[in-house]
Amino acid sequence: MIDPASTATAGSDRVVPPPKANVLIAVLVASAFVMILNETILSVALRDLTVDLDITTTTAQWLTSGFLLTMAVVIPTTAFLLERFTPRQIFLASLTLFGVGTLLSALAPGFGMLLVGRIIQACGTAVMMPLLMTSVMRLVPVANRGATMGTITIVIAVAPALGPTIGGAVLSSLGWRWIFWLVLPLAAVALVIGVVWMRLESETRKVPLDVLSVLLSAFGFGGLLYGLASIGESAGGEHLVPPWAPIVVGAVALAAFIGRQVLLQRQERALLDLRPFTYRTFRVALVLTALLFLCMLGAAAILLPLYLQTVLNVSTFVSGLAVLPGGLVLGLLGRPVGRLFDRLGARPLVVPGAGAMAVSLWLFTTLGPESSVGMVVAIHVVFMAGLGLMMTPLMTESLSVLPDNLHSHGSAILATLQQVAGAFGTAVFITVASLSTSQGTGAPDAAGLRTAFIVAGCIGVAAFITSLFVRSSKKDTPESGVPGAADPALALDVEEPGVESLRAPSRVASDS
Repeated sequence: MIDPASTATAGSDRVVPPPKANVLIAVLVASAFVMILNETILSVALRDLTVDLDITTTTAQWLTSGFLLTMAVVIPTTAFLLERFTPRQIFLASLTLFGVGTLLSALAPGFGMLLVGRIIQACGTAVMMPLLMTSVMRLVPVANRGATMGTITIVIAVAPALGPTIGGAVLSSLGWRWIFWLVLPLAAVALVIGVVWMRLESETRKVPLDVLSVLLSAFGFGGLLYGLASIGESAGGEHLVPPWAPIVVGAVALAAFIGRQVLLQRQERALLDLRPFTYRTFRVALVLTALLFLCMLGAAAILLPLYLQTVLNVSTFVSGLAVLPGGLVLGLLGRPVGRLFDRLGARPLVVPGAGAMAVSLWLFTTLGPESSVGMVVAIHVVFMAGLGLMMTPLMTESLSVLPDNLHSHGSAILATLQQVAGAFGTAVFITVASLSTSQGTGAPDAAGLRTAFIVAGCIGVAAFITSLFVRSSKKDTPESGVPGAADPALALDVEEPGVESLRAPSRVASDS
């Protein structure tokens, strides 16, 4: 049971944010925007990279999926890092890694070093997003979290959406290396600002790092994604290792990783505490978020530029401009949707958003060689508007139901699944498009891209069905017998028996 006195203290801590909280959040948001932008900035450069580096399209897509995969491997360690090191130390290390990776990518003589640079970039980026979300949970009162998370939507969604636009603009007059040369000074400025302003009080504790968990996570996510990417590459050639082998290795490693975390969390030593999964609201939001990012980063950010360039034969600059209106719509919806969430809850926003996403994905399947760029822009705007209605409520709802001691682990799980979904979406849609080409060459054409969009449409329908299970927490009555249910700010959507014991460490975590 929760001590009422400690509960009141925790609640008051949430209501009264520390001085300069807005400044700290602004620094984190601006830095994360620059870093997340790099997830998709190379998506419109795939064609140029295949020619310049003499590689296949499926190999070039590793510059995007490899970036996402690295984040998925590193992010599970961020809960450990947030307990072991101060936010300032994590922030400075994150931006330093990102800057080094950007410099290596700009100087890369070939694909190998370019991929290494992207991986180092991803290591820095992976730490930033959980740091941002966890800081918001600590600094922002419960009643205002929706509006603040709406601002974070600009980072998580708009930055990847604007990536193809910025990349296309650079490629129209400069080479692909300038994509990195232009980002490097932005990272340097963010680092300097962070040195001056990043002051967030926090106590740390010496948590041992479980190396085996890190290795199992790397082999699990890496094996699954490598296997999927290999299936796509096998359309154009043979492989020494059959694609199913790394998929099996990855699945076994992930199962072992999950089992080890369940064992370690009983001793409060888990690399990634899985107790957030005992909350129904968190589970539903997690599934929807995974489907959302799978379609956003796989279908919209990868398939759409390929369709515009290979089927409609437009320039990289035009293909980048075509997705700009949708990105702007998504950004403009961030804070208004956040404020609506604070008033109405998640369900009235998520259900119509999922419907708009599903409809727009099926409209993409109607595109062909005779379609106009204007039609592409219109459908993409509807797609991004649907995402705008879903993203902020899902992120806020999923983290707000967790007790304080699980916020860092919940944000790490959420961020991990976002990147895994994006990496899987990139690999799967490229694979489907390559294997479904009418010419059988392995290079995506109109027929192959249409098949990939059909797969995306089916995923959209699954997302809409899942959205029907979302509860509007602002309207829900907490179940009787749940400790703290009398306080709406502390009410949790918990159904599993014995879950009261999960909340006991909350006071200890807050006191520490």
